[in-house]
Amino acid sequence: MKRTMESAKTPKAQAHELIDQLPDDASWHDVVYRMVVRWEIERGLADSDAGRVTPVEEVMREFGIDRPE
Repeated sequence: MKRTMESAKTPKAQAHELIDQLPDDASWHDVVYRMVVRWEIERGLADSDAGRVTPVEEVMREFGIDRPE
């Protein structure tokens, strides 16, 4: 499933929206943190859209996690 609504907006427009959602007393740390989180989420969604994913079962096996019954 391709995501188009947000991707149709420019990064500058998305950054403005993100900053407008912050409280007036937000710090630079708050601004940078929110932008990095947004960037990481978008990278993850792009990976998912491109099929660059690992099945849950494989991750669980790699970490030695038993599937709950």
